[in-house]
Amino acid sequence: MKLVGERRALAAAIMAFYFLLYGVMAFSQLAPDFTKAFAAISGVYFLAFFALVAGYFWARWYAVGVGLYGVITAAVGMWQIGAEPILLFIGGTHLAATVFLWGEAMSQPYDGQAAWREKFHMDDSAVQRLGRSVIRAGVSLPFILLYAFMPRPDSATTVVSLAAVVLAAAGLRGLVRLRTWGVLALGAAGALTLAIAGADAASSVASGGLGALGPWILRPALAGGLMLSAVAPFLRPILRFMLPVHPIA
Repeated sequence: MKLVGERRALAAAIMAFYFLLYGVMAFSQLAPDFTKAFAAISGVYFLAFFALVAGYFWARWYAVGVGLYGVITAAVGMWQIGAEPILLFIGGTHLAATVFLWGEAMSQPYDGQAAWREKFHMDDSAVQRLGRSVIRAGVSLPFILLYAFMPRPDSATTVVSLAAVVLAAAGLRGLVRLRTWGVLALGAAGALTLAIAGADAASSVASGGLGALGPWILRPALAGGLMLSAVAPFLRPILRFMLPVHPIA
C-alpha cells in the first residue's frame, strides 16, 4: 500500500479532528470536572497533527502511539459497556490512523530521513529501539494526563500525579533529542504513575472495593507499565556508559 502523501494527510486529519473535538469539549465545559483533562488530551492530538504536518522525524512514531491509545481506550470501553457506536467510531478512526502511518514506505518522510540519523549517529538497530520507545511513550502520555487531571479529593496525590505529567512530557522531549535525562524522566514518570495507581487501588479496597475507580486505575497502571517498557531498551546502553567494564590486568 503506497499513497504515502494521501495516507499522511488522512492520518493528520484524524489527529486534527480529535484535537478540535477535545478542544471544543474543554472550551464548552460540558463536563466541568474534566475540563483540564480534555484540554490536555487536545494538546496531545495537536502535537501529533502538527508534528505529522511539519515532518519531524519522530512524528510517525508518536502519532502511531496516540492512535494505539485510542484503540486501547475504545477496547476497554467496549469491554465495560459493550460495542456502542461511539466507541466503534473512536476505535475505528484511531486504528485507521495507525494503519495509515504503518509500514516502510511511510517511514521515508519521517524516521527514514538520513539527515537526523547522521546527526545522532544512529544505525538501524538504534533507530528501531528509539521508535519502539517513542510509540510506547505516545500511548502512555494521554493516559497519564487523564489520570492526573481527573477529579480527586486527595491534594497530595494530585501534586504527585502532576509531577508524573511533567516528567512524562519532559522525558518525551528528551527522548526524541537522544538525551539520557529524558530516558530517566520517563522511567520516573512510569514509576510514579504505578505508585499512584497502586495507592488509589489500595485505598479503594480498604474502603470497601474499587467501585467506580476501578476502570480508571486500569488505564494508569497500563500507562505506567508502558512508560517503563519505553525506558527498558535504553537501560543496558546507559549502564554500559556509566559503569564501563575494565579488563582485568
